[in-house]
Amino acid sequence: MVEKVLIIGGVATGPKAAARLRRLDNEMEITIIEKGDLLSYAGCGMPFYIGDIVKEYDALLKTATGEIRDAKYFKETKDIEILDLTEALNIDRESKTVRVLDLKTQKERDLPYDKLVLATGASPFVPKMEGIELEGVHRLYTPHHARAIKQALDAGASKIAIVGGGLIGMETCSAFIERGIQVTILEMMPNLVPNLMDPEMALLLENYLRENGAKIITGSPVNRILDDGEGKVAGVETADGRRVDADMVIVAIGVRPNTKLGVESGLETGPTRAISVNEFLQTNDPDIYAGGDCIECKHLVTGEKVYAPMGSTANKHGRIIANNIKGMKEKFPGVLSTAVFKILDFNCGSTGLTEKQAREHSYDVVTSLCPKHDYSHYIPGSETFVIKLVADKSGKLLGCQVVGKGEGIKRIDVAATVLNYGGTVKDLADLDLAYAPPYSTAIDAIAHAANVVRNKNDKLAHGIDPLTLKEKLESDEDFMFIDCRGRPAYEANTIKTEHTVNIPLGQLKEDYEKLPKDKEIIFFCNTSITAYIAERVMRNMGFENVKFSDGSLQAWPFPKDLLKKD
Repeated sequence: MVEKVLIIGGVATGPKAAARLRRLDNEMEITIIEKGDLLSYAGCGMPFYIGDIVKEYDALLKTATGEIRDAKYFKETKDIEILDLTEALNIDRESKTVRVLDLKTQKERDLPYDKLVLATGASPFVPKMEGIELEGVHRLYTPHHARAIKQALDAGASKIAIVGGGLIGMETCSAFIERGIQVTILEMMPNLVPNLMDPEMALLLENYLRENGAKIITGSPVNRILDDGEGKVAGVETADGRRVDADMVIVAIGVRPNTKLGVESGLETGPTRAISVNEFLQTNDPDIYAGGDCIECKHLVTGEKVYAPMGSTANKHGRIIANNIKGMKEKFPGVLSTAVFKILDFNCGSTGLTEKQAREHSYDVVTSLCPKHDYSHYIPGSETFVIKLVADKSGKLLGCQVVGKGEGIKRIDVAATVLNYGGTVKDLADLDLAYAPPYSTAIDAIAHAANVVRNKNDKLAHGIDPLTLKEKLESDEDFMFIDCRGRPAYEANTIKTEHTVNIPLGQLKEDYEKLPKDKEIIFFCNTSITAYIAERVMRNMGFENVKFSDGSLQAWPFPKDLLKKD
């Protein structure tokens, strides 16, 4: 008997599962039920369409060979039946049928299945907020949303307020900056992308955004969207009373899994309120699979269930579901919440746990913060970026973050690989990575960051992070803060405080006896390398209370003039 597979939902997981099933079985009856009029599209490309990097709307709907991924394409090239503009109303697990409504004819019918795939995705979270229905308030989740935003920009919208400083907010912000439009980002948490980056890394991103004309407001939620008196957006107001004028508001405060259909049929959800699945992506009904943005996944570092909707993950789910329907017994291991994004020429990425998340999970945390070149500094085009590693004092790698103009993203991929296999910072340092001057440095940036963690674990290095250092510099503590670079570099650029003095590294061996052993000494330089060497010199001379500034000047996210004003 020919097996019948129903797939509810298009875009990523659904079409991927269908296409894989067809490659595995010529006879199977495969049907995709899609409520909307767009079956499959490049959702992650939408900000680039808004920013005019992608010129044509249809490019988001096409394959790499230029074919529109619509019902006709799936039927003619893959022999997959598509019921678009069709809503799945309910699932009868006992009779193994799905009741559907044809939105064109308003007629209902029951479709039988042997195996069912839920790929219902997620929907943008829409807060209950005054003004949320005003003209000029937009969300970005489908190409239709992207086209509406672009049309509004073409019609003259010139002041944009983005509510939400997560991934969607960052990517849309970049699109608006590309077009030369005034942008304000409002994030209720203390820093942008709080689930992906620690504050000192997010602050470097915020500094770059401000340098490129964006305004940033953090630490206060948006209270309401303001009406111009004619039903259109006039701006937003934060809970602490700040007003931002705007003629367009993008609400980008995350998504919620579409679980209603599954829950009403008795499928279980997990702690994240997304659909719960086993390692084979089966729900509590073994004949119903689920994948993509409607399910929760296991985090590979903590082992906990997390909600981490990503297009790349959704496509993996589709393939694995198809394999399991065909009896291949393939497991989905989990996720690392790996994410990357680009703001103009500024690269940002994260994988695994942030330092904050690691501490919340009771790890004994050690970190490194290293400004590095992406490839050899003498090769034209080389740029710098800041890399942060998060590890346990046992040496276990927990996470990695990068920000900067340099190519840091491939280091995120390297870290994700080591994390995937439960590796250590020594594993990271020992990797036989490709090296040639146009591609890397002799000791790659990520290996350097790993070695800093190893030095700290071996009690050879003692760093102080920028947040802690700033608090210390603004306090009344009595300590020495030494810029250990040469005099010209010090005079050109330093962190000005009441504590700051300049003692070049070369003078330390001569002048060390003049330094007090009963005071804490903190060294800083440009990238922290010279400062670390200074620490080693002093410790070898018998000084014990010595540290270096992690990342030093290149990773310092705060103003450099901290002198107290009268």
